Amino acid sequence: MDKNLMIRFTHATGPLALRVAEKGAIPIWAVVRHRGRRSGKLYSTPIAIRPTPDGFVLPLPWGQGTDWCRNLRAAGGGIVHWGGADIEVTAPEIIDTADALPAFDAYMRPIVKFVGIKKFLRVRRATAAQDDRSPLERTA
Repeated sequence: MDKNLMIRFTHATGPLALRVAEKGAIPIWAVVRHRGRRSGKLYSTPIAIRPTPDGFVLPLPWGQGTDWCRNLRAAGGGIVHWGGADIEVTAPEIIDTADALPAFDAYMRPIVKFVGIKKFLRVRRATAAQDDRSPLERTA
């Protein structure tokens, strides 16, 4: 499928995807909450997600240059709304397919390879934060 067509489709369906992801009914969907690097504006972006023992792996089908990925990396984390809960995440790092595949079950691995996603963002669940404010507040 043409990349420009996919981008237009994603923008057109984004509001519906956001509502569905916020409900938490589909386990592979979540919402990442992040602040704009320059504007400080709060954004909510629907994303695909896979849990790991210490956090999550987020596929980057459009690459690591997406605003939500750049915002999370600049802030050192954000909030993931998944499974009906807001989870603070930190330590965002770009990883490749080989490092991300263990987060996917045996049925999903061939799909990930077929789709051709090369980069993923790994985030860790926050533990005892040194700063009591969430990453969203610290970047405001």
